[in-house]
Amino acid sequence: MYLIEIYKSVQGESSFAGVPCIFVRLAGCNLRCSWCDSEYTFTGGYKLTQDEVMAEIEKLAPVKLVEFTGGEPLLQEREVVPLMQRLLAAGYELMIETSGERPVVNVPEAVHKIVDVKCPGSGEANRFHRPNLASLTMRDELKFVISDRADYEYARDFIRTNSLEGRVGQLLLSPAFSKTPLPERSTANAVLDPRELVHWMLEDGLDARLSLQIHKYIWEPQKKGV
Repeated sequence: MYLIEIYKSVQGESSFAGVPCIFVRLAGCNLRCSWCDSEYTFTGGYKLTQDEVMAEIEKLAPVKLVEFTGGEPLLQEREVVPLMQRLLAAGYELMIETSGERPVVNVPEAVHKIVDVKCPGSGEANRFHRPNLASLTMRDELKFVISDRADYEYARDFIRTNSLEGRVGQLLLSPAFSKTPLPERSTANAVLDPRELVHWMLEDGLDARLSLQIHKYIWEPQKKGV
């Protein structure tokens, strides 16, 4: 499989935010979201065998939480799923973050799936693979990156039209982040002020979670591999 990096840090998003985690970042993505902060994954990378990836993960012990991310990790489903099965058998807890455009049905049920639903501001709206909703359980999460009021209303309506409140583990609303952030670690780099998003959520009584990318507040926003 083709990878960009494997490293140890703390989880920056989702209900696992703040938990020590090993990140396996795979190369390649078939979407081009306007706010993407991982464009360096679109090309390049290096090739490792399943045994080599396992060895790199084992070097980062004692952390036992592993996230597959990208890019889009499910572009390499044929290699990634058997590796997931091997890691689960070895006692690791697994996550995968995926764009939602690829089917997740073959991802082992024990893996925590963080599945994006692209809003209009991404430029990739309506790419969501709707059968994925049937594959999600209470251990899984849906994430919406919000750039403006139109994105928020799209997310809110998607959640309610599909009766998702209480049906999946978490519904995450994450303010989009500037692609050219200032070095300061503050909400000034958010495209949408988180306070405004919180106001909308409370106003509508939306049963969702505000999700900030906390790694962009712990370290400088443009720093990679953290």
